[in-house]
Amino acid sequence: MDLLGILFITLASYFYLFRLKKRLSKVNYTNLLFIYFFHLLFGFYYYFFVFGDSIGYWSQAALLERETFYYCLTQQKGTLFIYAINYFPAKILGLSYFTGTMLYTFLGFIGMSNFYITCIQLIPKNPKFNTIHLFPLLFFLPNLHFWSCAVGKDTLLFLALGLIARSLLDFKAKWYLFAIGLLISYLVRPHISLFIIISLTGAIYFSKKTSFYQKVALFSIMGILFFLLFPKVMEFVKLEEASIDSFTNYTSIKAAKLGSANNSTAIDISNYPFLLKVFTFLFRPLPFDVTSFPTLLAAIENVFLLILFLVGFRFNYFSSIKAAPLSIKFSLLFFLAGSIVLSQSLGNLGIMLRMRNMFLPAIIFFLLWHYYYLNTKNRNSLQS
Repeated sequence: MDLLGILFITLASYFYLFRLKKRLSKVNYTNLLFIYFFHLLFGFYYYFFVFGDSIGYWSQAALLERETFYYCLTQQKGTLFIYAINYFPAKILGLSYFTGTMLYTFLGFIGMSNFYITCIQLIPKNPKFNTIHLFPLLFFLPNLHFWSCAVGKDTLLFLALGLIARSLLDFKAKWYLFAIGLLISYLVRPHISLFIIISLTGAIYFSKKTSFYQKVALFSIMGILFFLLFPKVMEFVKLEEASIDSFTNYTSIKAAKLGSANNSTAIDISNYPFLLKVFTFLFRPLPFDVTSFPTLLAAIENVFLLILFLVGFRFNYFSSIKAAPLSIKFSLLFFLAGSIVLSQSLGNLGIMLRMRNMFLPAIIFFLLWHYYYLNTKNRNSLQS
């Protein structure tokens, strides 16, 4: 059965790439092929060298009884929902963890390809950092692939966000992709679905191209979704009331627990000021935090991203944000919302990297847009 499973995944990958070939230029398609094999390499690496939660997500699903499966599928979110969706391939089909990893690697690539295609359509010219073309370079950041190939929540959420990014290019025609992405995010990590709704509402509000009637309609939809999801999210994160004090107590307790954990990536952020917590979430580990090869790769990546952010200040960020299309404004608000909220409770660099991965495509979109806008303005200045 494993042989048939691998054959199915291989054929699905081939036909998926073949379909994309018709829609992309030769250069863009070639780059996407390189990204595919790079992503596949991380899938193999994760299977052979990383022994984490993903093994449990697959092995526990293979042990589920039918009644437990129905309970996990219909009554639960998060970890138990992952058990439920792994039940069919792991238990019914009896596929191995290796085949499961390859399946999730393919799902992660679907999310990656949707981000890639969205980027091509959003940004007409390849932005430069000095003489370095940033596209598709930023799509080869290691952590973008490391956490989006494993069996578990991170890969499914990455897929969901890729579908949502694609839907925002033409919401009227691709609204179903948004609906699918939002549903997946709600079932996997309900609080992320709230970030999506709040960020999209804010992006619509600040978008000049959205008519008044479109704003009213979209605000109404987003408002209904928010009030439907908010009680469920409160229940999921175990907050008794929606107050600043309740949130502060929750984040302080969680940060202290993670910061005191007995492992090499635990850091005590409980006494950090607010902005330092946000900085830690976005840009650490840095070289002084390196304890292993994965953290070394993460540190190099973070130094590069930090340099891009700092150099970007030579041109007004507000100007590029003001001129940005809806998708870029959504990306900015999404990673800001996630960074502000999650940075207050995560006292572990490994968990920070894992959580930040869902916001990394949004960070990449924003940086690519800002440098495209910066390059365009500089070019116009030289011509005038």
